[in-house]
Amino acid sequence: MSDILNEVLAANEEYSAHFGDKAHLPLPPKRRFAILTCMDARLDPAKFAGLAEGDAHVIRNAGGRASDDAIRSLIISYKLLGTKEWFVIHHTDCGMETFTNDVIRQLLSNSLETAEFDGQNWKDVGRGPGSKEGEYIEFLPIRNLKQSVIDDVERIRSHPLVPNYIPIYGFIYDVKSGRLVEVPEATRIGQAVTI
Repeated sequence: MSDILNEVLAANEEYSAHFGDKAHLPLPPKRRFAILTCMDARLDPAKFAGLAEGDAHVIRNAGGRASDDAIRSLIISYKLLGTKEWFVIHHTDCGMETFTNDVIRQLLSNSLETAEFDGQNWKDVGRGPGSKEGEYIEFLPIRNLKQSVIDDVERIRSHPLVPNYIPIYGFIYDVKSGRLVEVPEATRIGQAVTI
């Protein structure tokens, strides 16, 4: 077994030994909201949003983008599990700002090994074979951080399966300060219509 696997299993043993009343948490989130945010390891939504287990749904993907799958999860969160408010939270210094679809597609076509970033450009250091399958994926890179939040809130708000009475808030998490900074235009677009 790898060291990482051993560490994860040891941590889980410790966690499960003190699981206690968590076995009785209800399926719907207690605080009735969901967060869509990035998978970046520097972000801890439980800490920056004051969450305990069972409080909220946290949906994570590369960039915290409103992909089809993220919207699917938000719809399930509301329709079956009762969330009433949603947050779209992107962050500063996001890796999704460092490439374009063309860049990652070219890297994948050369090699499936991990590429290197020199602070400006990505370089493929692996050996082939690669795959052209990346040509069929929209990776949703970010060109402008604030605009990406606006675009994602707008995409969610305009989705035909998303009710207009769910407020959708747009924020940027600052990785240097830990602060959530509102993107007012995104929150305006995500404003709920009162019923």
